[in-house]
Amino acid sequence: MDHKLFLWFTEMQTDDMAISCRVKQRLHEEKTPFQHLAVIDTEQFGRMLVLDNVIQTTVKDEFVYHEMITHVPLNTHAAPKKVLVVGGGDGGVVREIVKHRSVEKVVHCEIDGAVIEASRKYLPEISCALDHPKVEILIDDGIKHVRENKNTYDIVIVDSTDPVGPAEGLFSDAFYRDIFESLRDDGIFVAQTESPFFNRALIPRLYKDISGIFPVTRVYLGCVPTYPGGLWTFTMGSKKYDPLEVEVTGIPQLDTKYYSAGVHRSCFVLPPFVKELLEQPGGKQGR
Repeated sequence: MDHKLFLWFTEMQTDDMAISCRVKQRLHEEKTPFQHLAVIDTEQFGRMLVLDNVIQTTVKDEFVYHEMITHVPLNTHAAPKKVLVVGGGDGGVVREIVKHRSVEKVVHCEIDGAVIEASRKYLPEISCALDHPKVEILIDDGIKHVRENKNTYDIVIVDSTDPVGPAEGLFSDAFYRDIFESLRDDGIFVAQTESPFFNRALIPRLYKDISGIFPVTRVYLGCVPTYPGGLWTFTMGSKKYDPLEVEVTGIPQLDTKYYSAGVHRSCFVLPPFVKELLEQPGGKQGR
């Protein structure tokens, strides 16, 4: 019998459910001014970024989240030139944005510079575009930045942690209204909006807030194995463009592993139980 001692990382994804991964090595750990930060190397998912004991991304499955939160809005907009990323210190969203030729400037606003530095060192395949000439990195409060920059961006992507601690204000009606003002006349906003299995009260509230501000509001899905339940929602608020009206034959072929022209359309086909969430007070999807 093998009596090797194995170390495990466990995230309590709910009060009643956990995910555990066997750890090969702890690469980095620190207490930043905002949160506890760790990078660990796991057997199942490779290197993993963990904030306050919650999995943020892994080198094995990160492409799903980063491609879906990025290419869906960028391929919905007619010609996005200036894009803001709030959060996302690992750099995965930035990496996907710079694949779009029309984009001239990416402003990456992350409140915790330690996340960026740790990602540069330990997650190079995710953070590889942070030094791209189109990218400007701001170590600043994204809520304040959005409030101070009106009519500035074509796309705003909110790549936040869960709605607790430093990210709590990124899930508020007031923040969404400031985003609306920060966008140009045909701008688009997208945020990750958690699990339809385990955040059933949060999703309808966010949908109600966003659909009360933006003329076009759509929820779509992606599958991220390390996130609670695997199935994950994203919510788009658009001033003009409807992602369901995009001519998919015109979507350029990019270097992607999950997103495609077909997925762009199919990700908006919601299972009945997700549709029911959106039909709670706040109105049906699409207004």
